[in-house]
Amino acid sequence: MRRRITRYISVFIVFLIGFAVEGNAQFKEEAFQQTYNEKGDSTAVADTADKLFSFKEWGRGLAHKQEIKIGTMFAGSVFAPGTAQIYNKDYWKLPIVYGSIGALAGTGGYYLHRYNKSRKAYQAFESEKLAYETDFGAPYPHPAPVIDNRAKTTGTWLLAGAGLMYWGSLLDGVISYKSDTDPLPGRATIYSALLPGLGQIYNGELFKVPIYWGGLLISTHLLINYNTNYMRFKRIHNEATSTDPEVSASVPINGETAKWYRDVYRRYRDYSIVATVLVYLLQVIDANVFAYMHDFEVTDDITMNIEPALISPYNEYAMHTPTVMNPMNNAVGMRVGIRF
Repeated sequence: MRRRITRYISVFIVFLIGFAVEGNAQFKEEAFQQTYNEKGDSTAVADTADKLFSFKEWGRGLAHKQEIKIGTMFAGSVFAPGTAQIYNKDYWKLPIVYGSIGALAGTGGYYLHRYNKSRKAYQAFESEKLAYETDFGAPYPHPAPVIDNRAKTTGTWLLAGAGLMYWGSLLDGVISYKSDTDPLPGRATIYSALLPGLGQIYNGELFKVPIYWGGLLISTHLLINYNTNYMRFKRIHNEATSTDPEVSASVPINGETAKWYRDVYRRYRDYSIVATVLVYLLQVIDANVFAYMHDFEVTDDITMNIEPALISPYNEYAMHTPTVMNPMNNAVGMRVGIRF
């Protein structure tokens, strides 16, 4: 179970880093101004590409020697919690961030260690009991140790609290980031990555929140339901195909029927996972796009202007030069302009 949770957390962190480093590259004006010329070509500007993440830039930002983008600040704080507060000069928050995460994670680890210790003691007792009863044919005289399940529950909740404080430190860093652009596309993107719907609230599009939350709740509900039934029929199939006649006889359906239901629910569970991920990604992309298009307006005031124009040939890339027999003179034409 812990391995599965660790795997999910790792995938989530990778998603966060991906949104952080890619958020600044979405719909940039430079994306429509790239050229594809050889280096040193004097007729055009050479191509440029943004760095996804620069440790040098991040370090200079933490030293307050230069301003860094919100994506760079966020990506750094994912690996090093508290660095966003350093960049934002919220130094008084550092003891809260480090103290709460350290205390909760340390205490949670202690309780989980207690649980594992009690579980190993119980397993050792079972082995000793079986060996004693096999050798002597009498009941084992020592009482069974108790597995400390309460310590497991306490440790799990404490680790969840540490994760919540870690998440809060990331969100606080994004909120406190100072920028003259409002709404800031990078902030909207990370908001939605951290909490679905928050980017839409930041963009002032509250009507979208129930839509995305409804999609996430429905897909998550179906995911849980299909996974529960998949695990159920997987167990039934294992029992129906057991080599123990008593176990297989207690199953109400045969192995082929259980296998059919198991595969159906597994397929529907996988579809639900895809649907949940797509809805999540869609609301992140939506927050990014509409933050960029916040100032884009289309009105009903559409006008068209038609006027004469003098068209001059553009000879910079011409394949030949004008001659007496083939002059390249100005031409007279019409210019049409549409404004909306």
